[in-house]
Amino acid sequence: MPYQFTVSPDFGPDQLANWHIFNTWLQRQLAIDIHFETFDSFDAQRQAISEGKVDIIYANPYDASFLVREKGFVAVASPHHSDETTVAVPADSPVHSIESLEPGCRIAQTDDPDISMMGMMLLEPADLHRGNTQTLVQDSYVQVAKALLHNEADVGFFLTDAYEGLSNLVRSQLKPLVSSDIQIVSHALLLGPRLLDRKDELKEKLQAMGEQPQGKKLLDNLGYHAWEAIDGEEMEFMIDLIEALAA
Repeated sequence: MPYQFTVSPDFGPDQLANWHIFNTWLQRQLAIDIHFETFDSFDAQRQAISEGKVDIIYANPYDASFLVREKGFVAVASPHHSDETTVAVPADSPVHSIESLEPGCRIAQTDDPDISMMGMMLLEPADLHRGNTQTLVQDSYVQVAKALLHNEADVGFFLTDAYEGLSNLVRSQLKPLVSSDIQIVSHALLLGPRLLDRKDELKEKLQAMGEQPQGKKLLDNLGYHAWEAIDGEEMEFMIDLIEALAA
């Protein structure tokens, strides 16, 4: 039975193609059979994790808490690339700044809690909060964009990488108001219980990835410069930080 690798449902179809290639790289480096599985929503992915159907995951910071503290995953590495949030509206919206947003506005977002949390922080200059806005939860960032384009929502929260990964056609119909620049948290590559004994080996191969032409090209395609080792203490600090911000 092959091991299962997946990535957070943040990524659009074009980016998933590069993660599929990364999975092939993983198989060659570890000399094991790994199946790349994608999920249409965060809920579907979390269900698969709960059922023990995920062995390697490129996880968002919020889900890392559940994975590390409840499912026995360990952190291996993270890219030198922080997770940021972009708040956008339809291109023809009369809103041109956060301060122009009004109570009662409809917010399209995924159920990615860290992006939701940062998005609401970015709305604070307009005195907006969960009590005076409407939340419309979508399965993916593509669906968040569609909700804006179909006038089902007034404003949308995006992982900045996901926003930039939208097609040129879609982005031409949207207008970003603000993007965060927190530079604190990031996605991380985690190993599940069945692969814990390969942690050090995988860490070394990831760190050396940029030294090989094929590996460097794949990193470039993923939008990263390099992988940085991350230990348990660093992972726990990031988890604690996310939980503190969400409190």
